[in-house]
Amino acid sequence: MLEQKLLDQFVDYLVVNRHYSEDTKKSYLEDINNFVECLDQNGGFKGFTAVNRFDVETYLTFMDEKNYADGTIARRISSLRSFFNFLVRNDAVKNNPFELVQLRRKGRKLPRFFYEKEMQQLFEAVKGDDLLSIRNSALLELLYATGMRVSECSNLTMSQLDFTNGIVLIHGKGDKDRYVPFGEYAQTALKKYFEESRTVLMKQYDQDHDFVFINSRGQQLTSRGIEYILNKVIKQTSLTADIHPHMIRHTFATHLLDNGADLRTVQEMLGHSSLSTTQIYTHVTMEHLQKDYKKYFPR
Repeated sequence: MLEQKLLDQFVDYLVVNRHYSEDTKKSYLEDINNFVECLDQNGGFKGFTAVNRFDVETYLTFMDEKNYADGTIARRISSLRSFFNFLVRNDAVKNNPFELVQLRRKGRKLPRFFYEKEMQQLFEAVKGDDLLSIRNSALLELLYATGMRVSECSNLTMSQLDFTNGIVLIHGKGDKDRYVPFGEYAQTALKKYFEESRTVLMKQYDQDHDFVFINSRGQQLTSRGIEYILNKVIKQTSLTADIHPHMIRHTFATHLLDNGADLRTVQEMLGHSSLSTTQIYTHVTMEHLQKDYKKYFPR
């Protein structure tokens, strides 16, 4: 079937050319399938080559009636725009029907982050001498020290860590590499993890691979596994907020800016291609300053 062939080619492009993760690939496919299902329910899907502006308007109306969140709508349109751009480049269609779609831009939600005292509670919660507590301590220290994405952490290998210079080479989105320093807390936690936890688990389950973080059976720790660990950790504290893995990344950026770091330096360490993406954190720090001002200034 032509439609499946085009999807397969697009998936190959995402994996081979763009080096996207398995989760990202699945996300693209889910967005495309959601569009196809919508057309099936509203007159029938006639194939990607037959998609026109009316189909796009139908889909936008469908998402609006379903009360999809603004972020979900923006992501799905972005996925479909990328897919049809791929089809145009490969002469499967003449025009991209999503090219001129303009969505109303609303105010972006400020990223949620942890205050330093809250981070300290998380570090206290992972203390312990058992194999998994030692691993969790190293995991939390490195996520906080570098601001790396969970997927980047999951795919991190031993050769990417340079203890001599205290830097880590991170393979980011779109095959973009960056170097980020990590301090003595993370270094100490990682060395303890390698000596007292990782080696033991790898030997116990006869594993032989280069991934830094492993699960209880010595296999690569997945992104979902990291999210599960972080959720488990926060339940051991008095913090009431739900934790999202990206909150550690937001915290890294916010704390750097709070303590005087340059915006472009933070952009480089986060691996943002655009400075405007990083600037959202300046709004976080300004909100923080305003709250403190109102709380402590006598007049």
